[in-house]
Amino acid sequence: MTQANKGIYQATEMKSWGKLKDGAASNLFEPVTIGAWKLKSRTAMAPMTRCFADDQTGVVGEDVVAYYRKRAADGIGLIITEGIVVSPRGKGNPGVPGLYSQEQVDAWKKVTQAVHEEGGTIIAQIWHVGRLSHHEIAGNLPPQAPSAIAAEGLVPRYRQPYDVPEAMTIADIQELVGQYAQAAKNAIEAGFDGVEIHGAHGYLIDQFNSDISNHRTDQYGGDLAQRLTLMKEVLKAVIDAIGTERTLIRFSAHKADNPTYMWEDPEVAIRTFVEAFKDAGATMIHPSIMQFTRVLADGKTMHQIVRKYWDGIIVGVGTLDPETAERAIAEGTIDVAAFGRPLIANPDFIHRLKNGEELEEYDAKTQLPVLV
Repeated sequence: MTQANKGIYQATEMKSWGKLKDGAASNLFEPVTIGAWKLKSRTAMAPMTRCFADDQTGVVGEDVVAYYRKRAADGIGLIITEGIVVSPRGKGNPGVPGLYSQEQVDAWKKVTQAVHEEGGTIIAQIWHVGRLSHHEIAGNLPPQAPSAIAAEGLVPRYRQPYDVPEAMTIADIQELVGQYAQAAKNAIEAGFDGVEIHGAHGYLIDQFNSDISNHRTDQYGGDLAQRLTLMKEVLKAVIDAIGTERTLIRFSAHKADNPTYMWEDPEVAIRTFVEAFKDAGATMIHPSIMQFTRVLADGKTMHQIVRKYWDGIIVGVGTLDPETAERAIAEGTIDVAAFGRPLIANPDFIHRLKNGEELEEYDAKTQLPVLV
């Protein structure tokens, strides 16, 4: 991670996790149906890059099977996997898994079978990092991006400066849209219950969304509504491939290489995103922010602004604690609450909440390198 990212992550890692009101009944534990998914609870496991696939093949092993089985057995409603790349050029870290080869699909079948045996629901987060990579990671080809503008900082876990990317041609963009659609089909073949499109955090789709990384003058550039064209095309292609009831999309202002970035007018930007989602036929969205309770405009948080314009399903995320998640669900701001690092530290996260037990704090120094 970049030095800028490191400061934010350290701040969240030091958060003190308390127990949930003496183990009292919570709306977090209610079953709920969203789209095609009948969830055991209103909780989700947020996608977290772990880098435990074979670095050469992008194939996951038995340790990943056990990792996700534990969370499903504990009662997590929706498991969203770590980012899974849609092509070799989409890779931005060593050890990232893929979903573009038959060998990768077959390996994921063991993961989805394990989750389903525990009564869980699991979706694949499909991903392309774009310019946030290095040619030695991305198949010895230049990273792809909307414009030939390098990101600032170092590639996480690789510690090399980001390469200057190759500006994508129209043919490249058409190929990319097809890769997302194929990855979604591959996910269903692998037994996943659906997919989440990673359209957030400064990765390729979000690079098209941003005027920092997108200086194009064709149909993929321009004002925000026009820059969202690629995102809409990917979303439509995936929905056509597997159905809107199996498709979730994640979006945010936050950039992995620019963590302090925020839209100039958050409410206008959010409304523009929501209109694009509606145009593309989406019914489930995953707004992402580093701090869920941060007020962005008119006394409202990001998720409250989203709810003002969106009456579909919202998965909420952003350093959530159980009490904040309970309130947001009760108020109707979100439908499902996603938790990240606490689920690395606590494979028995739901059990601990239900029984009023303290949660172990996430410690990057001891828990990042191992699957628990």
